Amino acid sequence: MGDLLVNLRSSVRWIDLLDVAIVAFILYRILLLIKGTRAMQMLTGLGILGIGFFLSSYIELFTTHWLLSYFFDYLILIVIVLFQDDLRRALTHVGKNPFFAASSAEEERENVDEIARAATRLARERIGGLIVLERETGLKNFIDTGSKLDSKVKAELLYSIFVPTSPIHDGAVIITNGRLAAAGCFLPLSKDPNIDKRYGTRHRAALGLTEDSDAIVVLVSEEAGEAHLVKNGKITTNLSEHEIRQSLASLLDLSRNQVNLPRKLKNWLRSVQMRRRGEE
Repeated sequence: MGDLLVNLRSSVRWIDLLDVAIVAFILYRILLLIKGTRAMQMLTGLGILGIGFFLSSYIELFTTHWLLSYFFDYLILIVIVLFQDDLRRALTHVGKNPFFAASSAEEERENVDEIARAATRLARERIGGLIVLERETGLKNFIDTGSKLDSKVKAELLYSIFVPTSPIHDGAVIITNGRLAAAGCFLPLSKDPNIDKRYGTRHRAALGLTEDSDAIVVLVSEEAGEAHLVKNGKITTNLSEHEIRQSLASLLDLSRNQVNLPRKLKNWLRSVQMRRRGEE
């Protein structure tokens, strides 16, 4: 036993351990990404076909083995077609913005209060609305589909945007870096076939965006007169103003006392840029 451990120690390099750790981490992240999605069901189906492929060879089911061998010859193309949405979401997570939340924690708390007040008033008056909070995944493609605003987040402004007489009441408002970036933005609809039939286009848009990004959506249903919170393709229904404020603060991690390093670095870069502009 001692000789085995000595031989193993001499033959295994630290770079091999690092290699195994990287592969294990990648597989772990992939499993987390597809957990609870249709991709897991499709992956299970491919696993069953793989078992069938080896069993058919072992017990000499030649026709079955021949058909499955042709299937697995094109496995890469099949995986790309079947998992195109999941692959896109995975690449989005890999390339997500490391400098999320350029605004200060205090500004974010104020924004959360304004959003909660606006959503509650919209729900009370049965006016539909979609308020999107960008996080680490960039939403520029969707911002470009709307009308650019670049203004402070105010409850009164949010309310006036979604009033039916407003020319930009259709679509979503997107908030990025603590600023109201655009209104009237078009969002992708959810492709989930099991979605509740009661949900309309506004609900499907909120679900669709959060399925493909880490954004948070405050959804106001004009039919029910209720405010909902949507994250990771899941809806938390009928929230009060206090519950919206509390949920957003928790999701945005505003309870922390200290600002994280990326936020400090981003604010420092912004201050340097402003100083340079002032000198010019």
